Parts: sequence; C-alpha cells; structure tokens
Amino acid sequence: MDAFSSSFLPTFSPPKLHLSQSTTTTIITPSLTSPYSSSPYVPLLYNIFSVKMEEKPHIAAATTTVTETSTQSSKTQTPWPTPSPATAYVVKRRAEPSLPAVIFNAIEDIINTFIDPPLRRPSVDPRLVLSDNFAPVDELPPTECEVVKGSLPPCLDGVYIRNGPNPQFLRGGPYHHFDGDGMLHSIRISKGNATFCSRYVKTYKYTVELDAGSPVLPNIFSSFHGLSASATRGALSVARVLFGHFNPINGIGTANTSLALFGNRLYALCESDLPYAVRLTSDGDIETLGRDDFDGKLLVRMTAHPKIDADTGETFAFRYGLMPPFLTYFRFHPDGTIQPDVPIHSIVRPSFIHDFAVTKKYAIFADIGMNPMEMVVGGRLRVGSDSDQVPRLGIIPRYAKDESEIRWFEVPGLNILHAINAWDDEEDGNAIVMVAPNILSVEHILERMDLIQGSVEKVRIDLKTGIVSRHTLSARNLELGVINPAYAGKKNKYVYAAVGDPLPKISGVVKLDLSKGERCVECTVASRMYGPGCYGGEPFFVAREPNQGEEDDGYVVSYVHDEMAGESRFLVMDAKSPNFDIVAAVKLPQRVPHGFHGLFVKESDLNKL
Repeated sequence: MDAFSSSFLPTFSPPKLHLSQSTTTTIITPSLTSPYSSSPYVPLLYNIFSVKMEEKPHIAAATTTVTETSTQSSKTQTPWPTPSPATAYVVKRRAEPSLPAVIFNAIEDIINTFIDPPLRRPSVDPRLVLSDNFAPVDELPPTECEVVKGSLPPCLDGVYIRNGPNPQFLRGGPYHHFDGDGMLHSIRISKGNATFCSRYVKTYKYTVELDAGSPVLPNIFSSFHGLSASATRGALSVARVLFGHFNPINGIGTANTSLALFGNRLYALCESDLPYAVRLTSDGDIETLGRDDFDGKLLVRMTAHPKIDADTGETFAFRYGLMPPFLTYFRFHPDGTIQPDVPIHSIVRPSFIHDFAVTKKYAIFADIGMNPMEMVVGGRLRVGSDSDQVPRLGIIPRYAKDESEIRWFEVPGLNILHAINAWDDEEDGNAIVMVAPNILSVEHILERMDLIQGSVEKVRIDLKTGIVSRHTLSARNLELGVINPAYAGKKNKYVYAAVGDPLPKISGVVKLDLSKGERCVECTVASRMYGPGCYGGEPFFVAREPNQGEEDDGYVVSYVHDEMAGESRFLVMDAKSPNFDIVAAVKLPQRVPHGFHGLFVKESDLNKL
C-alpha cells in the first residue's frame, strides 16, 4: 500500500500556483448507467481522459471555466457500458506541458491502452467506479443553505466536516475509489443558519498536479497490480522523479480518509502519508495549512484512525507498512507532542491494519494477513488471502515503552476493518471487551465491496484464561459504526451504524443496544431507511449537552443524496427516537459524493484552531 512512502518527510508548505494563459479544451462525455447502480435514471458513467474535472479553484491565480450542455441520455442498462453522449462538460485547463511531460503522458496512455486497460478489472474501471454519486464534483466556496425542514439545534453550532475521495484529474487507465484526492465537505452552523463549503485538501500531490495540469503521481491502489503494470508504471514514476516532476520525499498521500482534532489542530488524514493541518475560516471556508511532521518527530505515515481519550486529551496512533517493523504504535500528549515509537516486531509479515481500539489500560490491534506479492505479480487486490495466517488480536499496555508485554490471541474468522469501541471489563479486571463489524468476506475489501457482509460483534478477551468469546449483535450488513465520542475507551451502551445496501452505498442507519443479553441475536432498537434512490454516509453522533445527560441524548447527522432528484441534504436525526425522527434537513447547494469519515467540531473548539 505504501511502497512509495518515504522515511524522510519534511513539513511541506504548498507553493503559489500560477496557470498560463494558454489553454486547451477537452470534452468529457458521460456514458451509460453502471450495472451496479440501483437507478437507471441518472446519466452517470464518464468516458474520462486526462482532464481536470469541473475545477473552479478559489486561488486567485488559478481560474477554470466549465460550461455544460445537455443532450438525450440513455436509460438502458447493459452488462458493460459503452460510451453514449449524455452531458458534455467542456473543461479548460493549463496547456503547453514540457516535452518530458508530453512523452511521459504518452507512455502512460500506452500502458493504459495496451498493457493494463482498466476494463480488465471492474474494481478500477472509472466508468464503473465513478458512476452515480461517486462521480467527482467541483470545489464550492462558502454558500448559504436553506433549512427546508425543522430547525437546527443550538448544540450544532460549529461545523460538521466530512472527508472523501474526489479525483482532481483522471487518467485514461485504472482508478480505484480509494485513490481520489481528498475533498472536505463542511456545513458550518451558527444560530440556526448553515453555510456549506467543499474544498480539496491542498496536498503535495494535489498542488503538483494542479500546476502540471495533468496526473503526475502514481495511484497506489490501482497502478501496481500485475507484474507488467507494476514494472512499467514503476519505471515511469522513477523517470518522473529523475526529471523533477515530483519528489516522493514530500509525500504522495491524498489525505482523503478521515479527520481528527487533537493538539488544538484539525487534521485531514490518510494512512499513506503524514497528517495535513486544515482550518475553518470565520466565513465557513476551508484552508489547508500544510503537512505536519510534528517538529520532525513523525517521519513517516500515520493511521487515519487515531483514538482520542476525551478524559485525558491524549491521542493514540500507529502506522503499518510493507517493511519491518510492519507495525509501530505511538501516542501524543494533549498538547500534540509526539512520544517515542513502540515497534511491534512480533508481526513478522505485512498485515492489513486499518484501525485499532484503545481502552483505559490497553491498545488492541487486529492482525489480518496480506500477501503483497499476490497484488504485484497476480494483479489481485486481495486482503486476508494468506491462508497460512489465522486472524489474531494483539493486546499491548496503553503506555507500553516496548512490545515486551504484548499478547496475541488467535481468533479464526474475525476480520476487523473498523473498530467501534473497546473497554476494560469492570466486572472482571482481567478481561477486555471490543465491539466491531466482522467482515465475513474480507478478501473483497478492495476488489468487490458490494460482496462484503459486515456482522457487528461484541468480542470478549479473557487475559487470564486466554479465552476469546464472540457474540453477534446484528445480522444486518452494518459498517461505519460510531458512538457518543465521550465514551471512547469506556463502556458504552449504544452504537449507530450504517446499513450497506450493498456497500459502499449506505441505505440507512440503525441504533444498537449493547446492553441486551448474550442470547439476543438482534440488538437493533432504532432504524431509519433513507428511501428509494437515497443513500447516506457514515453517521456521526453529537451530544445535546456534552458530558451531561444520558448517553443517547443528542442527534445523529449525515449527508444523504437523492439520486432521482440529484439533490443532497444534511440530515439531523433524533438519536432517542425509535425511527430517528428528522429534526432538521438542510438542502445543500451542491451534490456531495459518497465519502468516508467525518467529524463534528464545536464552535468553542473551532476558535482554538
């Protein structure tokens, strides 16, 4: 995953960007509906070349013009879509690239056409991957929104901001959903009024490619699968580095996965790079401050899922990679000062560790086997395909200075992508409880998300006897579970999870009651389905009165997109209601593509950034 990450990554300040006056025009023509789409009524697929998608950067020196013309769209679905005119976007972008750039782009076109055409793999065919509401959108400056139902509660004064992939440029070759440039979609709320904004995270990758007017850096998830594709694209990337087109020392990450607030800074994160600090301006705009190496002490990548203890203000994190040590654990003081690394040498081969959990005493890692050579040589985006390795859980003291006290517990069939919460069992000081979705078809995480089935489980690890017991909480296909953030690392009662229908689309949200007995096979106590053609994202819980009242006294918020109407809304739902009654709905001025993880930041915390 992180083959191009560097161990020497200095803080990066985005350079000033200038576009030449000379431009060229490229036509993007959407094609037919994806065979995986639930709606045949929206022109979705793009026959995309190396173009800039609908870009209108807010940087004064960088201007882009987009015009749109409509024609008749086809509503016929076919097993494999073929280009068919629907909506033509005329995009003007920077021209006159250097001669080496022209040569390198031509070589890449040859690779994409003859060596590794994307239609060979549906998981990286942009005509399929970028269908429906996965298609990219333009940046949007702060824009006032209309509250079309109810009213926004006072406790939502602040900002809800969600991260996700939104490719700035697209090659004619393979594209994986996880490769898109990070775009933050925020809705800032003040005294019942809402302002929406969409901005790219101005990563090193984004600024280099914006200046070049075309893709430059490699796509990690889609470019290096299969021996021929890996060899040719690897050689091309090396040539670009030698000619000074980009410097991998400055990072190649997209900052497209999640957000975290710690050390009085707000960060956009992805696990293949360092965090990027961002801030919200008083008018609701989003600014990228730069890549943060924490005074030179964080030299390589960091997880996109750090855990923050609301009681102590500490932040716990890790990184994993393809070279030893395959896992490294570390933490931050409340002021953001990073502490020494704790390398975990007991993991002796590459492992897919996307998330973890932290209690008041321990950190818990889920070790899922991964065979990188199968990806490179066999061309398969498979996780958990190492048949010689049984999934296991690693338990290490929260404040460990080395790995001497780590213990590993084999748990056959337990494949954890996201951890919801974990706590120390108060009734038995020798046990830990963790709640997480178990991915039943983990090998499809990267290739066929529509085949994934996630069953939320409560897992109890007895540190004295070594016995691991498991209890299924729901048989529904659930992922992206969240809790009241004040209960992170402590025993909690409620979980709010997204309903996959199938994944990666989210058709609704449910509430699970963890206090129900072990004999309960369905712990759902509340649910809301968004309706035909309507899909949301990860839910997020916002307490009515932080650290006061009952655990579920608050609201569940999410972006929801109506594919039939072509309209996105911000929903505020009553977390106590058995039907998640809608308290407020805000019509957004622009479509919000499906994304990953979000965060709510209170107004008082925004003022500290």
